[in-house]
Amino acid sequence: MGEKVRNMKVKLRDWVIGTPKESDMCVSSEDTIELEVPEGSNGVILKNLYLSCDPCLQFLMKGTYYGCFPPHSPGQPITGYGVAKVVDSKHSDFKKGDLIWGIIGWEEYSLITNPESLFKIEHTDVPLSYYTGILGMPGITAWAGIYEVCDPKEGEYVYVSAASGAVGQLVGQLAKLRGCYVVGSAGSKKKVDLLKNKLGFDEAFNYNEESDFDAALKRYFPKGIDIYFDNVGGKMLDAVLLNMRIHGRISVCGMISQYNLDEPEGIKNLMNLVFKRLRMEGYEVPDYYPLYSKFLETLLPPIREGKITYIEDFAQGLENSPSALVALFSGLNIGKQVVVVSHE
Repeated sequence: MGEKVRNMKVKLRDWVIGTPKESDMCVSSEDTIELEVPEGSNGVILKNLYLSCDPCLQFLMKGTYYGCFPPHSPGQPITGYGVAKVVDSKHSDFKKGDLIWGIIGWEEYSLITNPESLFKIEHTDVPLSYYTGILGMPGITAWAGIYEVCDPKEGEYVYVSAASGAVGQLVGQLAKLRGCYVVGSAGSKKKVDLLKNKLGFDEAFNYNEESDFDAALKRYFPKGIDIYFDNVGGKMLDAVLLNMRIHGRISVCGMISQYNLDEPEGIKNLMNLVFKRLRMEGYEVPDYYPLYSKFLETLLPPIREGKITYIEDFAQGLENSPSALVALFSGLNIGKQVVVVSHE
């Protein structure tokens, strides 16, 4: 029998209505866990180190599926992407001391009964927290959406919405590595300055200061847009359709402006898909997990060479994860929102 320890957890109180609030979650210190995989299981027990705060969690907290991910259950721990260390294993692919990233619980320790979905971390010369972001799910999302879906060419004009977030900040830099002209939008002056002065975007603007998105896009893209990486949907997508160039590509990653509306906004300018021979494609990041080794071959060299910058926003302690997640939906965070559970 293994050592029994306290296992602090962040649990969902009830299904969320509207935008998630801190009161929708509770921190419980009543549970314990044995640090040994039960007999008959081929699972692993993890000590969780970092948790990833991602916009998709709100769907699961509302009782709906998000792609292939099942909803959370009231009274149970929230689950999401994170980085952890194996403390016990009965699975042939993992041993004690291995570092992994994948779906884990919002708790100090997790028993994972189907560890086949976990990724073993082989490269530890970069910060471990990067596997919640640039080298984890958000990174693959950015890489797949801009390189695999849109395949940018040198000299093309690229627009990225929600450009200072976990995904958008990387999309812009990947496009710049291909020799593109890149403009991003964000929701504050601080974020705009970050895009231009630290992340290497050619231009950036604060969408909250623009009353006419069509006019703003014409100002920044007088020759039109070749590639739009869409994180927001709604009125911005409608304006982009008016400003796309012939044979342009739109990669639909998310539509965060629509997630908490009672009635989603309609899109009026879809005939531009026909007039301009556009390709508009949505995608799910698990479809690209089989290409993870190709992704690492692309991302690790520029990270090591300092050609890519990645901004992280850390919250310290599992007990602060509810406020960290809520900050994501109010735009208070800068860059990738990460919760530090333990430094090992």
